[in-house]
Amino acid sequence: MTTSNYRIHGATGEWEVVIGLEVHAQVTSNAKLFSGAATAFGAEPNSQVSLVDAAMPGMLPVPNRECIRQAVRTGMAIDAEINAWSRFDRKNYFYADLPQGYQISQLYHPIVGEGSLTIEADEKAGIPADKVIGIERIHVEQDAGKLMHDQHPSMSYVDLNRSGVALMEIVSRPDMRSPAEAGAYVRKLRAILRYVGSCDGNMEEGSMRADVNVSVRRPGEAFGTRTETKNVNSVRFVMQTIEHEARRQVDLIEDGGVVVQETRLFDPNTGTTRSMRSKEDAHDYRYFPDPDLLPLELDADFLAECRASLPELPDAKRRRYVEALGLTEYNARELTAEVETYARFEQLLAETAAKLGKSEKDAATQVANWSLSVAPGVINALGAEANPANATAAAQAEILAMQAAGEISGGQAKEIFEIVLRTGREPAEIAEAEGLKQVSDTGAIEAAIDQIIAGNADKVAEYRGGKDKLFGFFVGQTMKAMQGKANPAVVNQLLKEKLDG
Repeated sequence: MTTSNYRIHGATGEWEVVIGLEVHAQVTSNAKLFSGAATAFGAEPNSQVSLVDAAMPGMLPVPNRECIRQAVRTGMAIDAEINAWSRFDRKNYFYADLPQGYQISQLYHPIVGEGSLTIEADEKAGIPADKVIGIERIHVEQDAGKLMHDQHPSMSYVDLNRSGVALMEIVSRPDMRSPAEAGAYVRKLRAILRYVGSCDGNMEEGSMRADVNVSVRRPGEAFGTRTETKNVNSVRFVMQTIEHEARRQVDLIEDGGVVVQETRLFDPNTGTTRSMRSKEDAHDYRYFPDPDLLPLELDADFLAECRASLPELPDAKRRRYVEALGLTEYNARELTAEVETYARFEQLLAETAAKLGKSEKDAATQVANWSLSVAPGVINALGAEANPANATAAAQAEILAMQAAGEISGGQAKEIFEIVLRTGREPAEIAEAEGLKQVSDTGAIEAAIDQIIAGNADKVAEYRGGKDKLFGFFVGQTMKAMQGKANPAVVNQLLKEKLDG
């Protein structure tokens, strides 16, 4: 396995950082894991709480089939072992936002076993080659509620809306060796979850968050004592956590101290971690099989339906873009990084190819360049003036078709798109009304060229004497005479004929 060359340089030599991540992903479903209560984000506190979520006496949990289905589909997307037989356990701890006094989770028999995820090489980030990150398991569990400490100077409030929401805990192997690798892993995992549709990946809203396990060691030695930093909610913060925690541990050891296995919290305002509590072991939670829930037994038809429902995943889509559409590796990677990006690209590609009467492969490079560079540039330049709703696939395809046909130049395409974004007018109407069309009339272009040649006899003689670079001068003069509206291909062809002739 190729590893990064990331090292912490201490006073006594180099140290290697060892990283494992436990990612909690909220399952996309309309109801909670064991009740019918809603899961919408941003609802009034305690407005989405069933009797089961509030742990009222006599209430029994019933598994939500969709939550189980989404966990299985996620496991299949990372080529993991799916356990047809799994079981729920009770994890006992007492906290104000956990009404039952225990969390229903899976420790001994998770629904998904070992799998893996590949992060791509990125020399600039210090990832020299593709690297496989092992995934130990995915288990399903219920979320706790939320404590709010800033509502009253002397009281804390409890919001149980999140209590009982289904989570997938995706546990990696300690295979990452740099903040860059960890960042790439989280981004790739988030992309897969969003492709599959099993989690929306919204880290700001807390529907995806990571517990970051970090230890340090001398290269090649046994693993050191690790700390766990809880609930880190952005890729950037994951990387900052690792940077700070690795440096803190190295400094501590080199000063004669000992790293304590503990749970820590990350402060995004300072970029530092602080101790929260000593790290519990499994026996501290007194796990035992949940007596209210039968084991989960998944039949062959259910598993087959889960597999058949999987979409084309990021790696496969990227390969197809390169092999079938002829895109560069870079463009393919950028276009497949986010669900919304590839969806917009594929819709625009289909519309453009249809307008041009070409295959998607023939139109792919033009559409990719427009999607990744030209269109975002225009939208960003307009800022608040741009109305994204006006940038329909049909409108953009019409602009690209006009450009491909030589009716408009690249600059005119940008101008037309700008007006479309501001006004919603039709591209063809804009081109006509605003005079944003290329002149391909050979008569008009020839007349301009004849005039320029007649007025620059000395430069014509120099060109014909071997100064080929002067050709650019004649192109520039012709475009200037035509006010930038001449079709460059026609200008080049006619100039070549007249100068060489």
